[in-house]
Amino acid sequence: MAIATFKNILSSLWRMQISVVIPAYNEAKRIEPTLKKIMAFLGSRFNKYEIIVVDDCSKDNTSKVVARFKNKNLRVLRNKKNKGKGFSVKRGILNSKYSLVLFSDSDLATPIEELDKFMKLIKKYDIVIASRNLKESDIRIKQPFFRQFMGKTFPLLVNLITGVGFKDTQCGFKLFKTKIAKKIVKQQTFERFSFDVEILFIARKMGCKIKEAPVVWIDQEGSTVSPIKDSFKMLIDLFKIRFNDLRGKYKGG
Repeated sequence: MAIATFKNILSSLWRMQISVVIPAYNEAKRIEPTLKKIMAFLGSRFNKYEIIVVDDCSKDNTSKVVARFKNKNLRVLRNKKNKGKGFSVKRGILNSKYSLVLFSDSDLATPIEELDKFMKLIKKYDIVIASRNLKESDIRIKQPFFRQFMGKTFPLLVNLITGVGFKDTQCGFKLFKTKIAKKIVKQQTFERFSFDVEILFIARKMGCKIKEAPVVWIDQEGSTVSPIKDSFKMLIDLFKIRFNDLRGKYKGG
C-alpha cells in the first residue's frame, strides 16, 4: 500500500513538470498574447515549467517582444539564420529540461487549454498529437476552402506513401515524453514543414505508442505556408522519407 502511494506521488510530480517549445518567425504582433495565455495556464497547473521560444531569425521584433517578459521560466533561442519550423522545434526539444515537452504553434490555433486532455492521455502513451480531422474534433473557425482541401488530401498521401496511419500529421500541437522526443529529433533530417511526418515516421519505427486526439481548432490568419509551393515540396519530402528509410537513416527502438 505504501509503495503504491509513493508511486502515485512520483507520478504526480512527473506530470507537473513540462517544457513548451514555440517556434516563431515574424510573430511580433501576436506572440505577446500567446505567451500571456500560456504562462497563465501553466502557472495554474504545473509545479515547474519552462517556455522556450525559438526565433527563426525573424525580420521583425519577435525576440524583443519576448524579451519584455521578465519571467524566469521563459527563454529565447534565436537562430543565426532562417532554418525552418522543423529545425526550430528540434532545437527547442533538444534544449528542453523537463520530463514532458509540448510544441505549440505561436498562433494558438489549438488553444493551450487542450493540454489538459493531453496530460491525461500521456500517462498511457509516449506521444499525443492533435488532430483536426477526427469526428470529435471541434473546428470553430475554418480555413479557406483550398487549405481545407489540402488538409484533407495531404493525410491521404502521407498514409499512402509513408504508412504512418494518422488523419492529421500537421496540426501544430504535439506532446511527447521528453526522453523519447530527443531520441526522435536526433534522427530528424527535415528542417521545414514536412518535419511532422518525418518525426512520426521515426516514432513509428521506434515502436512508440502514439495517440491521435481530437482538439478544438480555430483558424488564425497569417500562416507562412504557401498552399501550392510548399504542398509540392512536402509531397516530394514524403518520398524522401521512404528513400531515407531504405538507406538506413532511421533507427528503430
